[in-house]
Amino acid sequence: MRESRESAPTRPERGFLPDPDPLRELPAGFAAWEERAHELGRLIVAGRVRRAIEWLPLLDPGALADGPELRRAMLLLSFLGHAYVWGGRTPAARIPDVLAVPWVTVADRLGRPPILSYASYALDNWRRLDRDAPLALDNLALLQNFTGGADEDWFVLVHVAIEAAAAPALGALLPAQAAAASEDVAKLGEQLDCVARSLERMTALLGRMPEWCEPAVYYRRVRPWIHGWQDQPALPEGVVYEGVARFGGRPQRLRGETGAQSAIVPALDAALGVHHADDPLRGYLREMRDYHPPLQRSFVERIEAGSSIRACVEAHREVSPGLRRAHRACLAELARFRSLHLEYAARYVHAQAQTGPANPTEVGTGGTPFMPYLKKHLDETARS
Repeated sequence: MRESRESAPTRPERGFLPDPDPLRELPAGFAAWEERAHELGRLIVAGRVRRAIEWLPLLDPGALADGPELRRAMLLLSFLGHAYVWGGRTPAARIPDVLAVPWVTVADRLGRPPILSYASYALDNWRRLDRDAPLALDNLALLQNFTGGADEDWFVLVHVAIEAAAAPALGALLPAQAAAASEDVAKLGEQLDCVARSLERMTALLGRMPEWCEPAVYYRRVRPWIHGWQDQPALPEGVVYEGVARFGGRPQRLRGETGAQSAIVPALDAALGVHHADDPLRGYLREMRDYHPPLQRSFVERIEAGSSIRACVEAHREVSPGLRRAHRACLAELARFRSLHLEYAARYVHAQAQTGPANPTEVGTGGTPFMPYLKKHLDETARS
């Protein structure tokens, strides 16, 4: 897979959110995709979504420019793909070539798997109500949804707002590592204070999830559409992408959209020195990087290869106790964020009455036993 030509992975006021704002419409030659996506909720409710997708023309995405156009195409094709797979009485184990072929082509150009991942579901899926106002939760609207409604929109938009709130923390990581390398204790303390404040805002935004997203509505109306087809009880063999030569008609197993595909927490873990035990769940965490946009993946790897902030903090613990307090404050805020996430996982999924094998309460949308996974990473953060 090749990575499209894109700008730097982080922006001072946007973090991993795109700059400029996501494109709202593709060129006229791709109107068929736009029209189906615009009608998606109505087609789902009418039980006609699969037929409508099968009638799509086979379009060549080669004319799409790298950057906003390509990411918009990935968003549309990913929503259409998941609507096709999950939009019937039973899941579809095959995706028709009119959708599968361009979807794989676009995904290859972006360096990502052909499935709805966090990048399309959240990072590229918003607009500002007032284009002159900041990126804030009260100034955001969703570009694309499945069946619509406040619960679905709010669930995604809270994640978008968290990404914006993470921007100062992400922007502080490389300067913090540079300060650690030069043992500039004052500078390192300033950057760690910035990280802690940013994390506090992220947790406050996550705390607003119940305002417009009810647990039962999320479980029954929002969650069913974002499951993938790896370790998914209803699709044990995966899904066939018809017409894609290199797959040779073999089912593909890919993980569904999950917050674990955001690069924020992996970058913070790497910078702050949070160690995850080497076990199957750590392997899953590493696997999630395949779903990051390539530049974000590279950013996390750069942080991992950088100077150790923890080592600098420990080396100066006697002469600079304030530095250690600043580091511990970051870890405490990260633990608070993870703790609230775990609480929501219990309320919004684990405690719900399972509606069928396609929407299990014991397996996350990414295909893992999510409660032990989240608890493990919370415990590891607390131990740090």
